[in-house]
Amino acid sequence: MILLDQNEISFPDPRQFDSESGVIAIGGDLSPERLLFAYQLGIFPWFNPGEEILWWCPDPRFVLFPEDLKVSKSMRKIIRDEVFSFTENTCFRQVLEECATIYRKDQDGTWLSEELMDSLEKLHELKIAKSIEVWQNNELVGGFYGIQIGKIFCGESMFSKVSNASKAGFINFIQNQGKNLELIDCQAHSDHLESLGAKMISKTEYLKILKNNSYES
Repeated sequence: MILLDQNEISFPDPRQFDSESGVIAIGGDLSPERLLFAYQLGIFPWFNPGEEILWWCPDPRFVLFPEDLKVSKSMRKIIRDEVFSFTENTCFRQVLEECATIYRKDQDGTWLSEELMDSLEKLHELKIAKSIEVWQNNELVGGFYGIQIGKIFCGESMFSKVSNASKAGFINFIQNQGKNLELIDCQAHSDHLESLGAKMISKTEYLKILKNNSYES
């Protein structure tokens, strides 16, 4: 694990690390420039509140290829019956704040600090970070946000205030935009996303796909 220089935007080559934990660096800052550079390299921040910033590139990597999307019979009915409506990038900051404050079992806090949210907003202004919103009766009941690197969408966090809201938003997003995406980076395993078709691939495979879809400014 490498200690980053706060005054220099650089990262070690993630291909050189075989750590089972996936942590490759510590420290640095959360500037928009460093965040974008990290995602271009397949690295993302994840840390406990009040602690040093940890930068990750896990092996294997949990991803979902759009063509592998699985939609259950019950979710197909929810989509068909238009239980929810969906928008994109209409209230980005609110989605961040909801992701930061939603209760999560076995989690005491969030890595979504004000500093990080401010940087993400700047990436949003550059059309690199985006949010998907899920509505019911004109109320925001779910959503998620992520970073888009070419044809790779790096899903970061989601929230749901009513049952199936975030799942419906995720399905709608893939059904409508999947043809323009090669994969969705889900980062770490969850039963929720596995049920939708996400699976593990090697870090080597992920980084190869990412390199072929690098963001061009």
